[in-house]
Amino acid sequence: MSAAVLLKNVSLCYGARAALSDVSLRFAAGAVTGIVGPNGAGKTSLLRAVLGLQPLTGGAISILNKPLADWPREELARNLAYLPQGGEAKWPMLAQDVAMLGRLPHRASFSAPLASDRLAVREALTRCDAAAFARRRMDELSTGERARVLFARALATGAPVLLADEPAAFLDPSHQLRLMELLREEARRGAAVAVTLHDLPLAARHCDEIVVLHEGRVAADGAPAAALSDEALARVFGIAALRVRDPENGRDTLASFRRV
Repeated sequence: MSAAVLLKNVSLCYGARAALSDVSLRFAAGAVTGIVGPNGAGKTSLLRAVLGLQPLTGGAISILNKPLADWPREELARNLAYLPQGGEAKWPMLAQDVAMLGRLPHRASFSAPLASDRLAVREALTRCDAAAFARRRMDELSTGERARVLFARALATGAPVLLADEPAAFLDPSHQLRLMELLREEARRGAAVAVTLHDLPLAARHCDEIVVLHEGRVAADGAPAAALSDEALARVFGIAALRVRDPENGRDTLASFRRV
């Protein structure tokens, strides 16, 4: 699989504090890459670096074989969709209008939505189980419902690269599974999907690749079984895992943990 996003020796600092140090990795087209690590490991900083929201102190990033610095912002917005962390969008806007924001990069400034925009939004809301409250205001929805609308906004963009920061945080178990199904659907259509997660069993079961960050560095990178090895779990998270065979894919996966 080709690299849709490529990071080479990327470093990023907030003042004197190093958030990322010499990070080299790729997000492959057609794959879901899970990014995991303890609090403060650099997961959100990594996504912000790829988005160009934070200047690098070293290294380089390319998106779809073009240096990040060479992308016009409008064009980048059509090719890179982002779901930020948090579901606290308590705006007095209809849910369908919030989802329509995902289509802004495809329209001229101040122009009305086209039929293709409305279709993309309807499909995204339906896929996210949010169509039933499309005409309700965001400040009338639960946190989990708002999270599903915001995910629909990202899907509506139809970008070849999708970055999602802790999208499962406010969802119930059923919708967490649906979220991962949707991410896999996006990968099957050819998108490169990168998602930060705290739920290690969810990541192990549904991601093609796992990047483990620890203190701003890549501690492990590869297939779930290799990246989330016993050694990596003990060294990075201070835990030991109970592993079981997943009946759906026949792979050993994580079931529960204990502190070590």
